[in-house]
Amino acid sequence: MEKKKIGSEFKAFIMRGNIADMAIGVVMGTAFGKIVSSVVSDLIMPVVGIISGGIDFSQLKLTVGDTAVTYGAFIQNVIDFLIIALCMFSVIKLMSRLSRKKKEQEEAAPPAKSEEAALLEEIRDLLSDKK
Repeated sequence: MEKKKIGSEFKAFIMRGNIADMAIGVVMGTAFGKIVSSVVSDLIMPVVGIISGGIDFSQLKLTVGDTAVTYGAFIQNVIDFLIIALCMFSVIKLMSRLSRKKKEQEEAAPPAKSEEAALLEEIRDLLSDKK
């Protein structure tokens, strides 16, 4: 009986909307990260290499004995991170602006009165006129 309860609770947990949304976000984020990595390694870094005199950043390394410290790959990863962070910042900023604009529109528009409320106000006005 306890196993069925845990199983049904786990199923309910997985099926909640925010878990599915989060999973979709992780998959989309992973795909976006691959695109950004390709943009950096295939487009940006070659241009930076040309500007800096033909340096191939992906091959930059410091060799100490038999060990190689590949700091060029680190530089590319830092640029990947900065581009992804800039994109996320831009998306969050845009979403915040749209959310704020929607909230301002909702606050500016007075709520529509229901038909019942309008009738009650009319009756109130009629009764106050008779007094």
